[in-house]
This record gives sequence, C-alpha cells and structure tokens, in this order.
Amino acid sequence: MAEIGLRLAVSLAQIAAVMGIVMLTVMILTLAERKVLGWMQDRMGPMEVGPYGILQPIADGLKLFFKEDIVPAGANKFMFSLAPILAMVPALIGFAVVPFGPDQSLTVFGITVKPFVISDINIGILYILAFASIGAYGIILGGWASNSKYSLLGGLRSAAQVISYELNVGLAIVGVLIMAGSLSLVKITEAQAGGFWHWFVFAFPAPQIFAFVVYVISAVAETNRVPFDLPEAESELVAGFFTEYSGMRFAFFFIAEYANMVLVSCVSAALFLGGWNSPWPGTIPQYLGMPQFAWVEGVAMFTIKVYVFLFLFFWLRATLPRLRYDQLMRFGWKVMLPIALGNIVVTSIAVFLFQQAK
Repeated sequence: MAEIGLRLAVSLAQIAAVMGIVMLTVMILTLAERKVLGWMQDRMGPMEVGPYGILQPIADGLKLFFKEDIVPAGANKFMFSLAPILAMVPALIGFAVVPFGPDQSLTVFGITVKPFVISDINIGILYILAFASIGAYGIILGGWASNSKYSLLGGLRSAAQVISYELNVGLAIVGVLIMAGSLSLVKITEAQAGGFWHWFVFAFPAPQIFAFVVYVISAVAETNRVPFDLPEAESELVAGFFTEYSGMRFAFFFIAEYANMVLVSCVSAALFLGGWNSPWPGTIPQYLGMPQFAWVEGVAMFTIKVYVFLFLFFWLRATLPRLRYDQLMRFGWKVMLPIALGNIVVTSIAVFLFQQAK
C-alpha cells in the first residue's frame, strides 16, 4: 500500500508540474501575443501594469476572476456551465502523452519514474486526436446553450470547421506513423535521433514536407486562430460562440484556446521536427564529457521548437486577413484533403520499396 501511495504521489507531482508549466506558458502567451502584434504594427503593446507591461497577464486573470458571472435568462444553465469545462479539460489532458524531454528514468524513493513523460502509451497519437475532438463539443454546446443567434452561428461554424480540418490533421500524421512504425510519441521522437536529416520532415525515403504544411495549416484551423477564426469572427458574430460568457467561464474558453495552441505545437515538434533531438548527432554535454546533463539540451531543443510554432501563430494573425466561410470549406476539402491523401499514397509506396530493397 505504501508503494502504491508513493507512486500515486509521484504521478500527481508530475501532473501538477506539467499543468503548472502549461498554465504559465498560457499566461506568457497572452502577453507575448499582444507584444509581438504591437511590434509588428509599430506600437508598444501593454505597458501600464508592471515594468514594460509584464504583469498584464496577472491583471487580466484577477479581472476575470472577480468579474460578475452572467447567465442569460433564456440559456440552458447546465449546458451553459458545462461547455467551458468541456472545452478546457480535453485541451489539458492531451499533455499526458507529450514527451517534453529524453526518455530517461529516475529513481525517487525506490520508485522509477520518467520525469519528462507523464504516460508513454502505445496509442499516444490516437489519444490526443480523440480528446481534441471532444473539445469541439464544448464550443458547440457553448454556442447552443447561450440562446443567442450570434453564439449559435459561431457554434455551428465551429462544428463544420472542426470536422473539415480534424480529418486533415489525422491524415497528415499518417505518413509519419508509416515511417515510424508506432503510435507512441516517445517512439516516434526516438526514431528521429541522429541529426536533422533524420527528422521526418526531411527523412529518407519519404520526406514529410507536404504533410508538415498540411498539419500546420490544419492545426491553425483546429485552434480557431486567424485566418481561420470564423467561429469567433468579431466583425460578423461579435465574439462568436462565447459572446454571452463572462468571468471565469470566459477565462476557461480563453485558456482552452491557448492550451490547444501549445498542444498542437508540441505534437508538431515531436512528429516532424525531432522533438527533443538536436539538429546534430549526439548532444553538446556528451561532447563535453558530461552526458548526465544531456537532458538539459533535450528539453531546451523541444522548448525552442514549440515556441517557434507559437510565434508562427502570432505572425499569421498579424499578416493574414480572415477567410470567407466558403473559402475555408473549399480550401479544406479541395486542397488540403487531396494533398494529405496523396502524401499517404506516396509515403506508403516509398517505404515499401525501401524495405524491399534492404
């Protein structure tokens, strides 16, 4: 019993650490996005709260926490309350299978743990895709339960958009799964060790460049970000599916959006860009005779890749106009889908021929 209790305590500590890092990243992103957009538009961004505005996320959090929580008179109160939770929880649960660093084991009080992976399950990708699809129900329910025309339109748009682009995300990943021969994110990342030419976006015999582009574009659409932010189009639908939300319920939707951005960035880094692996064979600490510190470089590499993707989200928002709804659907079904299917066919043939030639 003592061993079970200790194992549970260690697992809970891991979960708390990962959730703390994710929530801290969300706080940083809310400020970073406004600052980056400000610099790109030749202005300062938030500057009032703290030095250079760095305490703005704390001020925003306090404001939302103490703000009055309003429920519209005609709303379905239970569904209205459930929707933000249903949007936020799946976004956070997905991080359970993301490898943030090397697959190393550590012994704590006689218990062996992997500090950088909460759970290495052999269907990690399916797990993430399954929970990501549940998050869409939160948006749809939030739009419907608000008893508002604007919110309902936002919810319906989101349903169509998620169905269209989640398919492309799944198909873009298939090429990587064929090359790695596994659904485990840890094993997929380990298969890309030994230099950037082994990363699946460049790897022989079938570089996944087209799959990578399809995944990134579809991930932006999945997270309802510009130029695919049709479910919350301010110029058309006020704020879309969360028009009627305020206080902490609004904050839950806000956290879910940014947590999903972080999650798709983590998955993209792990699947296509080698995860924690460096662009060169081995690690710098190994060359310096300190292999025990190799994990530092691994975590740093993974973090850099994730933040590059997050910067891309901001860059797109500052650069591109919002698509019209018919353009969004046509692009998803007539452009992204054929490219993703074609990539699967080419990758399958290339891998088969390569294995036959061995």
